[in-house]
Amino acid sequence: MHAATAVAVVLALASTTLTNVAYLREHDAVAALPPLSPRHPLQSARRLLADRAWLRGFVLETTGFSLYVLALAFAPLTLVQSLAAGGIGVLAFVSARMSHRALPRHEVVGVAVSIVGLVALAVSLAGGAGEGGGGSTGEIVLWLAATGAVAVAAVAVGSRVGALAVSEGIAGGLFFSIGDISVKVATQGGGRAAFGIAAVVGYGLGTALLQLGYQHGGALTVAGLATLLTNALPIAAGTVVLGEPLPHGALRAVRILAFGAVTAGAILLARRSAHLTNTLR
Repeated sequence: MHAATAVAVVLALASTTLTNVAYLREHDAVAALPPLSPRHPLQSARRLLADRAWLRGFVLETTGFSLYVLALAFAPLTLVQSLAAGGIGVLAFVSARMSHRALPRHEVVGVAVSIVGLVALAVSLAGGAGEGGGGSTGEIVLWLAATGAVAVAAVAVGSRVGALAVSEGIAGGLFFSIGDISVKVATQGGGRAAFGIAAVVGYGLGTALLQLGYQHGGALTVAGLATLLTNALPIAAGTVVLGEPLPHGALRAVRILAFGAVTAGAILLARRSAHLTNTLR
């Protein structure tokens, strides 16, 4: 493993730990606030910024995001995002040990699958972690635009069928994935630095939707769905539109196994959020 990749691994794992703890802190804080409304964004923002518990969670999330950006400067998007997904399993295991509480069976499976994914990812790094050609700008824009359209549609459908928490969790995750992909593209420099605007929009809308979702449902629903999509879509985009290569031979199969395992582990551990919320209070 190259030194740069090793640095990225450490940064990505630290980032996902801080970010997941931040989501849970924010959920507790927002759930106790008066109703937030997208029709009154300034009033909602003032309520959030005046709440010290929410601010502490947001500071953790911002720190995690800063580490994530640094990790992307050292390694491909697919690698960093896979570590972020697998890190959820590590966090769940450590939290359960600290609280002296046994994990339910589905969470044990989720932790095991996530750790298998991380181990497989580490093994596959023997075949390198190339950045690829960077992908076509047109294809990247199309991917981001399509993701944004799906997010808007999810909120519209959720409002009609009375499933706001689910739709806001999905849409928040989709917008966060736009931010993650845009950050990676922007770090390539040159004219692509303009993708930083898309990153700001993606993270801003994703954060807003998450806070609204926290008032309509538990962390189980909102943060779980958001985390799943935030991890899965950039992993796919790294290979499909950014041209990040897979290793050759047997290590290719190991890398694909790793991507699948960390995503599956994130799905199983989405229900972990509600338990972690009580642990971290």
